[in-house]
Amino acid sequence: MKLEKAALQLEALGNPTRLQLYRTLVRAGDEGLPVGRIQDKLDIPASTLSHHLKRLVDTGLVSQERQATTLICRAHYPAMQSLIGYLADECCADGSCPPVARKAELT
Repeated sequence: MKLEKAALQLEALGNPTRLQLYRTLVRAGDEGLPVGRIQDKLDIPASTLSHHLKRLVDTGLVSQERQATTLICRAHYPAMQSLIGYLADECCADGSCPPVARKAELT
């Protein structure tokens, strides 16, 4: 993964609404979610949701598929894995690694 692509994806996820949206789609799994259900879960206007979805689609983090009149959104897991890999690839390459924080310590 190139630095520029990673930066664009991280920038997209840097918005709280988009991060919440992305995490919702990651939780949904391979089935994804219809746009209407996402809107209900996040309780945001359709135009706002459309804006944020477009940004995630443009950066490759989300894919969309039309099924008749329903638009299904899915997290694009290979892109997510690539971004995580990019962040972790050189972990501790120049020194010793600190202990890994537990989930409870991060909140």
